[in-house]
Amino acid sequence: MAAALERGAFLLLLLLPPLWAAEPSAEPAPEPVDSAGGPAAPPETRAAVRTHSGPAPITDVAKLCVCDLLVAQCDVNCCCDPDCSAADFSLFTTCSVPIVTGDNRLCSQKAAIYSLDVEANPPERIFKLIDQVNPSVFCIHATNYKEALSFSSPQMPTSENFDQLLKEFESATFSAEPDSWNMNTDAQSPSDANETYRYEYGVPIQTVDAFLRLPSPVVSSWCSDANPAGFLVNQATKCIRSVSVENCGNIQAVSMLFYINSSILAVPKSSQMVNITVQSVVVQSLNGMWTLLNSSDVLRLPMILDEVCINIVLGVSYHITYTDAGEIIEAAASFVLGAINKEALSIQQSFEISFTQNTNKHGQLTILQSTSNQDCLAAQGARTPVLFGYNMVSGCKLRITAAMKCQPLTQTLLDLLKGQTFPEYVASFGNSRAQDVLDWVPITHFQTSEQSSCQIPISLEIEVKWTKYGSLVNPQARIVNVTATITSTTLKQLPSGRERTIPITSSVVFTDISSPAEPGYKAWPTINVKLPFDFFFPFV
Repeated sequence: MAAALERGAFLLLLLLPPLWAAEPSAEPAPEPVDSAGGPAAPPETRAAVRTHSGPAPITDVAKLCVCDLLVAQCDVNCCCDPDCSAADFSLFTTCSVPIVTGDNRLCSQKAAIYSLDVEANPPERIFKLIDQVNPSVFCIHATNYKEALSFSSPQMPTSENFDQLLKEFESATFSAEPDSWNMNTDAQSPSDANETYRYEYGVPIQTVDAFLRLPSPVVSSWCSDANPAGFLVNQATKCIRSVSVENCGNIQAVSMLFYINSSILAVPKSSQMVNITVQSVVVQSLNGMWTLLNSSDVLRLPMILDEVCINIVLGVSYHITYTDAGEIIEAAASFVLGAINKEALSIQQSFEISFTQNTNKHGQLTILQSTSNQDCLAAQGARTPVLFGYNMVSGCKLRITAAMKCQPLTQTLLDLLKGQTFPEYVASFGNSRAQDVLDWVPITHFQTSEQSSCQIPISLEIEVKWTKYGSLVNPQARIVNVTATITSTTLKQLPSGRERTIPITSSVVFTDISSPAEPGYKAWPTINVKLPFDFFFPFV
């Protein structure tokens, strides 16, 4: 038992060496020396050396070896082990690690190839260093940012740095590039000058002065105008903006001109510009009634009238039309304008952006595209192409007030359901040419309505009938009939101050009318025997 205690005490002393150093000693402590025998550096310097003298990372793939596990010994079948000699390689059966590569996120990287030449006498190792190309689309051309592969400690917001952090990160996108990066265009390669630019998904839509603004809330619910609209990124945001009647004319973000005064670049870094056109303007009164203006090309700026500020922007809906080459060809905006009185201290604004691909502007069959707010008057121009075989239903809601007139509303709904360029013919095959007249099917129009003085269209139903054509093994789809049916309803006059909401729908359905396929056979062959003229010679 005493021996055990003595061993335990001895182990305790070994585990706690600082306790020995803390005890006073009568003899002076020996001078610390380094490995070479000279005096060692002071403790502070030694601590700094221990902290910053880590081994440099190995980036040469010829020196990397993941199968080298034994120290100063040759690992079996590890062809990259530097401890192995030619005699060891002759005993290997295969290379456990045949290839060693560096950072697989780089577009081009070095690769060390190891193999065994078993036909040699004795067998020997073969080593090759090649350039390997990364087949991935998302790869790094060059790691020119030292902190790219590490995470830095985030700066915690305090009362002193809050304003600085808010200014740096208030937008939806921000730059993490250090100031030391060289952004001069002179350093670009000559190939960059001849590069054809195009918009890609998520890239901010550029304008003449900056980018297309899509205000959104950032830290709180208040609007920030530094949010760029990304290409092909459908967004819908709502935020609050501080406004008063006295200064409504001085706030740019409540004016129509703020959202259409800058032209969009058709492609990034180009001189071709696309103007933003006003598609529709809806005016909302103080009691919430909506009125569609007949003329949308009139610019209405905020103004004070009888202690009420009118024509302030409550909502903006952008609609961008682009090609399959990533080029913007059209840009339209629909506005909702409202009014505030002296009691109002803030307003809520809504913003939306949608995209439509237009490969054949004058001949594409499209239907109404649903929007997030489901407002028909704000969804004009938003169309989605009809894809073969896909049944689709879309729609919106129309708020009717007593001030709306029948004839303008009817034309507006027709344009909304059918679009501005509704085609007259549809190709029967997917590869039908325009000069082949018989390959085009006319669209038959039907209209169902009641007997009334005012009829407004409320739905468009497109039915496409198709059949299987050609070989039984590989039949082709062929469109044989297309009908477009518009359904109308009676618009009753509403009392003053009243309103009504009705749904507007658009749908497309594909119907297969193919007859059951049955295997067929060719006609049986007939026997057509012709004998030579001297067949019966010499009898005849």
